[in-house]
Amino acid sequence: MKILPVEKIREADAFTIENEPIDSVDLMERAASKVYDWFMKRCKTKEVSVKIFCGIGNNGGDGLALARMLFFTGIIPQVFIVRFSDKMSRDCEMNFNRLKEETETPMYDIFSEDDFPLINEKDIVVDAIFGSGLNRNIEGFAAELIKHLNDNNAIRIAIDIPSGLHALGSQQTTDNGQKSSFKSHNSHQIFKADYTLSFQFPKLAFMFPENDAFVGRWEVLDIGLHKDFIDNVETLNFYTTEDMAMPILRKRTKFSHKGTYGHALLVAGSSGKTGAALLAAEACLRTGVGLLTAHLPKDALLPMQIYLPEAMTSIDKSETHCTEIDDIIPYTAIGVGPGIGKNAETTTLLKKIIQEATQPLVLDADALNIISENPTWLSFLPDNTILTPHPKEFERLFGKTNNSYERLELQRKMSVIHNIIIVLKGAHTAITFPNGTCFFNSTGNPGMATAGSGDVLTGMILSLLAQRYTPQEAALLGVYLHGKAGDEAAKEIGENSMIARDIVKSIDN
Repeated sequence: MKILPVEKIREADAFTIENEPIDSVDLMERAASKVYDWFMKRCKTKEVSVKIFCGIGNNGGDGLALARMLFFTGIIPQVFIVRFSDKMSRDCEMNFNRLKEETETPMYDIFSEDDFPLINEKDIVVDAIFGSGLNRNIEGFAAELIKHLNDNNAIRIAIDIPSGLHALGSQQTTDNGQKSSFKSHNSHQIFKADYTLSFQFPKLAFMFPENDAFVGRWEVLDIGLHKDFIDNVETLNFYTTEDMAMPILRKRTKFSHKGTYGHALLVAGSSGKTGAALLAAEACLRTGVGLLTAHLPKDALLPMQIYLPEAMTSIDKSETHCTEIDDIIPYTAIGVGPGIGKNAETTTLLKKIIQEATQPLVLDADALNIISENPTWLSFLPDNTILTPHPKEFERLFGKTNNSYERLELQRKMSVIHNIIIVLKGAHTAITFPNGTCFFNSTGNPGMATAGSGDVLTGMILSLLAQRYTPQEAALLGVYLHGKAGDEAAKEIGENSMIARDIVKSIDN
């Protein structure tokens, strides 16, 4: 699913209006009907108090059209027009007049704080004040209204985007790169939605953790924008859905054998961190690799043989850490990092692998920490090497940023400059590619925030690389399947009780 900037969404609207063809007010009607359908599926009674707050632009028009539809269903909403300007958009005014002429919906104007209605916890508050085109902070009585709407326990629903939240997130520029008056989010100036209903596309802002308190649970409503435009419009940002990820997964063929599915080398483990090697190794095998060799310190041999007899082993001369490997040529793909520590000899080994490997590489954990202490190594990473940092590891590698938007742009820049794939782990894990595109993952849950979860992901990506998926496919599919396995584990065990092994056990689901 594509994530479009506001200017492209406007182009999609215009293209649909011209080529369907459809009048803009009828397209607004279609959008409002999707919100209405969503609402009615969840509303168990008509005895419900709905307060709809409408601006004077097209977002307000959506709210006014929704109010009319609810009225004819028998739900009588209260509508409040937020008069921060004396001008209404054409379509908003048309829906305002229709609501006034065709229904007996109670309507009130808000010109100042004196006009604010009381909100109680049994109300359903609908935000249709400011749409996705906002690129400045909300000021004046409108800002105070947002604060007023947030200061209660009512159910809050945002149409398209919470008012006050910039569609691109926490940045200081508009979609076309021009500086805007928007400087930084003030939480008192952003509507805090329990549910956000986004039209046709998710917004980039939904992907960022600092916006979670405002967005709540979000859904994309298909309002039927023209398929030709959607198929052909270019964008840098995507949201990975099942229909994008699962077609990548190949079926096994009848006459295949273990050699068909590759031979992975996993360099992992050190004193006190053997568990990381075990988790990554099992995840690698469970994801379908034909053969796995785990290069381990001597101390890790017995635990590996007992825990995972299916794994072959290459034993280091050191009891406690990895120092050297005789030959990396036989392997289809190489993964380095889970639990290896930062011993000087391990550092030398990592550098040797990076310099000599011709196979696809995935680097995680301590491998990333070593590189962060040797930043010039980034310049000689093999093309399409996959790095899988969590936010702190990313910061150590590439530097601090002020917010998630800046971090995304830095991540994108580093992928392009170094020709590498960066998997930045999080609630919507962000994968950036050397062509500048970014794919945000749709699977996963908070139960996966547990020790060893990242080691499992490394093993899964390594497995896919060894099976000769391209690095791009391995990163995208590995992250998606990792999150999906986590979701299956959460269903069985619950998020609070999940451990990394539960994710591994759910890979086959």
